[in-house]
Order: sequence, then structure tokens, then C-alpha cells
Amino acid sequence: MRVLTTSEIGLVSGAGDECSGGGNNYGGVTEPSQLGEDLVEIYEGLVAATSHVIERIANAF
Repeated sequence: MRVLTTSEIGLVSGAGDECSGGGNNYGGVTEPSQLGEDLVEIYEGLVAATSHVIERIANAF
């Protein structure tokens, strides 16, 4: 058994040409310098979703 090259990973994963170069190097985070901004966006999305649910429940009463 041997370690696959970057070009071989795309072939066996079914990603084709989508899996090229460095890609998911850090647990799915491709741009570590943008991690803080990504976390803020995730948080804001969760707040918006929670607010939407609360509003829908409040309007049901």
C-alpha cells in the first residue's frame, strides 16, 4: 500500500477535477486566514435561523 498523490485522490473520491491542488488541508477549511470570518458568518446564520423560528412560533399564537 502507498500514499496517494493529489491527482489520484480526485479519481478515487469521485470528485474528478474538483479535487485539485491543496484543497481541504485543515479539516475542511481551505483558507485558514478566513477562519474567523467564517465562524462569524456561521454564528450570524444560526442567530437568523433561531430568530426566524421564534418569530414563526410567536405568530402561530
